[in-house]
Amino acid sequence: MDSYLEKFNSSIKNTLFDKLPIEMQEFIKQKSLKLRFTHQEIKQIIDISRDLSLWDEGSIIDIFPEHDQKKVVFARLKKAYEELRCKPNSYKDFELKNIPKEQKFTFATEAKEGFGLGLCPVASEKTRCCNLLTLDAVESCGFDCSYCSIQSFYNQNTITFDSNFKDKLKNLKLEQNKTYHIGTGQASDSLMWGNREGILDALFSFARDNPNVILEFKTKSDNIKYFLEHDVPKNILCTWSLNTPTIIQNEEHLSASLDKRLKSARALADKGIKIGFHFHPIVHYEGYLDEYAEVYKRLLNEFSSDEVALVSFGTLTFIKPVIKQLRERDFRTKISQMPFVDAGGKSSYPENIKVEMFKSAYESFKPWHKKTFFYLCMESHEMWAKCFGYQYSTNNDFERAMLAAYAKKLDIDFFI
Repeated sequence: MDSYLEKFNSSIKNTLFDKLPIEMQEFIKQKSLKLRFTHQEIKQIIDISRDLSLWDEGSIIDIFPEHDQKKVVFARLKKAYEELRCKPNSYKDFELKNIPKEQKFTFATEAKEGFGLGLCPVASEKTRCCNLLTLDAVESCGFDCSYCSIQSFYNQNTITFDSNFKDKLKNLKLEQNKTYHIGTGQASDSLMWGNREGILDALFSFARDNPNVILEFKTKSDNIKYFLEHDVPKNILCTWSLNTPTIIQNEEHLSASLDKRLKSARALADKGIKIGFHFHPIVHYEGYLDEYAEVYKRLLNEFSSDEVALVSFGTLTFIKPVIKQLRERDFRTKISQMPFVDAGGKSSYPENIKVEMFKSAYESFKPWHKKTFFYLCMESHEMWAKCFGYQYSTNNDFERAMLAAYAKKLDIDFFI
C-alpha cells in the first residue's frame, strides 16, 4: 500500500488536484488506493471532477460507480461523464461563481520587437480561411469571456501597448495596387481602450494614408466616443461580436450588453460608417435556436442591408491550452460542457450540430443575402455547401469575393 501511495502522490503532481475541495481530494485518494488506478486514470478522474465543478453539475461522488473491478468502475465513470458532457446545456438553474465585478489590470507601454502584422492566428489549411491580416495594436483584453483564447497567449492582468506603434504604422510599406483586409481585434478588443496611447489616432491616419486597406475594428464594447467625435475614413469597418443575452450574461463577462452593442452599432451606422456583425461563437444549449433567432430578427428590424457589410458565423473551437486554462480558473462555465470531436486538430461540436446552427442562422438573414457578405469562420470547406448552398474552391477565391464585396459596400477601389 505504501508503494502505491507514493505512486498516487506522484500522479497528482502537475494536475489540478489541489484545486479540488478537500472532500473531493480525499474521495479520489481513497478510491485510488482501493482500486489502484493508473497514472493516466488518476489524471482523467481529477479532470472529470474539476469539469463537473466548473459546469455546476454536482460532484464526482454523485456519478462514481460502486464496483470492485477497476476497469468496470473507470468505464462506467467515463460513460456517466460523457453523458453529462453531451447532453444539451441548460442555463436555467446555472449559478455563476467567482465572476469579477470589474477587471483589475495594469497598463504597460514598451517597445515591441517586430510589428505584429501577420496572418490570423487561427488560420489553417484544414479550414476555409479569408486570409485576414491582423494588427496587434494592443496585447490582452479587459473583458473576461470564458471561451476566449487570448487568455492562453497573454498575461490577462497586464494590458500592453507598443510605444513604437505609431512610427511602425507610418513606416509600413504596402503594395499600392493591392487591396488589404486588416483586423485589429485579435489580440485585444478593438475599441474598449478608446484612444489610449494614441492608438486610434495612429490607426485612423494609417487608414487615410492607405486607401487600399480595409481596416476592421472588432469589438464587444460600446466605446464609440472617438468615432462619433472624429471624421472616419470610409475604408474603416466597425464590427460587433454578438451573442444571445443568455451567453453574454453567463459567459461574456464584463462585456457590453446586447442592447448596448446594438445601440452603438446603430449610432455609427447613422453616421454613415459601414458596420458588420460576427456571431462567433454560436453556442449550443437548450432553446438556443429560438434565442439566436430573436437576435437575428432584431438586426433585420433595426438595420438595413445597405448599412451592413458582413455577417459571419462561427462556433466553439478549442485548442488544448485553452481547455487547460479553463480548468485552472476558479469560476463556473458551461462553455466546455459540449461533445468534443476533432476539427482539424482542434475540438469542436459534431457536424450535425454545426449544420443546424449555421444553416438556421444563414436562412434567417435571407432578406440580406444579395447585399451583405456572409461567411463561415474556421470551418471546413464542405460545411459551406451544407449550410450556405455554395462554397469556395480555395482560400484565395474566398478572400477575393470578400474583398470585392467589402470594397463595393465601402465605395472604394478594389485591386485584385
